Amino acid sequence: MKRLLMSVVFGLWLFSIVSFAQVRELPSLTGQGSGQPNLAVSPDGSVYLSWIERLGEGRFSLRFAVKEKDQWSAPRVIAEGSNWFVNWADFPSMVALPDGSLAAHWLAKSGTGTFEYDVTISRSFDGGKTWGKPFVPHRDGVKAEHGFVSLFAAKDGSLAAVWLDGREMKPGEGGHDHGHGNMTLRYVKIKRDGALADDVALDTRVCECCQTSAAMTADGPVVVYRDRSEAEKEIRDISIVRLKGDQWSAPRPVFQDGWQLNGCPVNGPAVAAAGQRVAVAWFTGADKTSRVKLAFSNDAGETFGQPIVVDDGNPAGRVDVLLLDDGGALVCWLEKLPDGGAVRARQVKPGGQRGEAITVAPSGTARSNGFPQMARAGDTLVFAWTGSRVVTAAMPLPSQIGLSKPGVEAALAKYDQAFRGKDVGVIRNLLAEDVLLYEHSVRNAGLADVFDNHLKPEISGFEDMKAEFTDVRITPGADVALVTRQYKIEGKMRGREITAAGNETDDQEQRKRRPEN
Repeated sequence: MKRLLMSVVFGLWLFSIVSFAQVRELPSLTGQGSGQPNLAVSPDGSVYLSWIERLGEGRFSLRFAVKEKDQWSAPRVIAEGSNWFVNWADFPSMVALPDGSLAAHWLAKSGTGTFEYDVTISRSFDGGKTWGKPFVPHRDGVKAEHGFVSLFAAKDGSLAAVWLDGREMKPGEGGHDHGHGNMTLRYVKIKRDGALADDVALDTRVCECCQTSAAMTADGPVVVYRDRSEAEKEIRDISIVRLKGDQWSAPRPVFQDGWQLNGCPVNGPAVAAAGQRVAVAWFTGADKTSRVKLAFSNDAGETFGQPIVVDDGNPAGRVDVLLLDDGGALVCWLEKLPDGGAVRARQVKPGGQRGEAITVAPSGTARSNGFPQMARAGDTLVFAWTGSRVVTAAMPLPSQIGLSKPGVEAALAKYDQAFRGKDVGVIRNLLAEDVLLYEHSVRNAGLADVFDNHLKPEISGFEDMKAEFTDVRITPGADVALVTRQYKIEGKMRGREITAAGNETDDQEQRKRRPEN
């Protein structure tokens, strides 16, 4: 029959289910045993990676690097110390502010108890070459838990921070457990000279050890976190607070999962925003079923639509989320597998349609594997996670991925339907201008030659045609997909019975759609 090169010409947005090959690991700059990665993006699009190196003898080093094309810059030290509180879930972070300055936070012990530590912040005004004297953004002076920090730029460009604050909690026996009482969520704005302003409690009873997340909308910042209802019910769902003008809103649920749990799941939410559009991703174990969910808002977080389930059936959670240019979102999470786990990502369209999941990398799901991170650099996605050390990788944005298996299958289905129906107009539109066709010793080159001199007369000449395609094998790549399949065609041509069978090989490439005739 045919050896055919054709073009996939209609728009594709689904991830390829075998698109693992499009993820490329970036050269390593981290040492064995490193951990607690965090990714941040500056207003100019630069991506910063921060992480902790273990120096031995109880000493730690917080370092950072900047992505430069397909590699990272030489690491720089933010701070080093031996009195740090280093935890798999409560990791340091960085933020790049509109004025070009940088800020970073880590946790330092304030007492001898296991959970007695303070938030510590340092700032750099020379691109990270030097860092100022560390300071504590809370003034309670209580030896208690202070952590799970989100740093972000306030609407006026100042540094802002939210964190979980345990000043109202009574210490546990011997100071070696979380204690009892209410964990609170607090906010403060930090001016360039270090002065603190607008210190306020955003919620006076929250889950004790789940990450917070913050993003800036057109109306002002929003903060999402895992809330905690009264002790009799112990519902631990995701809530949001919003700053509009100079007033923070009362906490409101993003969605009422109704997850009742007598302890902290250590699994916080993530939020992303652009203009009035907000996306929140989170993990829940409500109804004894583990789920990663995503919800969209079109009014800066005041209300949310029904959530979309994002996971593949057995998630560990530990989510991150990005908004995409079309108003959809990309969610990253850890999925449990029989042989361990995987860092996965999935695109969700603005209307809630799910793309195929992509495996970023194999991963364990133990505490030591931490929380995967995700950031966008132009048309590239950057990931960071923890294996035996901090690992980073990059892949194209969904809109930049050339082909996907579902898209190739759809193109084949359209071609086959047109072939069986002898719809030569549709077939012509599916062919590239520079199509090549080989059949035995015959070679046709270019659309006019392939269509006018080969396909059109051959297809139009069939009578009572039946066509069957089996053993279809698709191998997508970044730019081209290879398709092999078996064909069997029966019919009449010029009064003669014809049966043809054999192997067909197609190379498919996605190009701009040509108007149909």
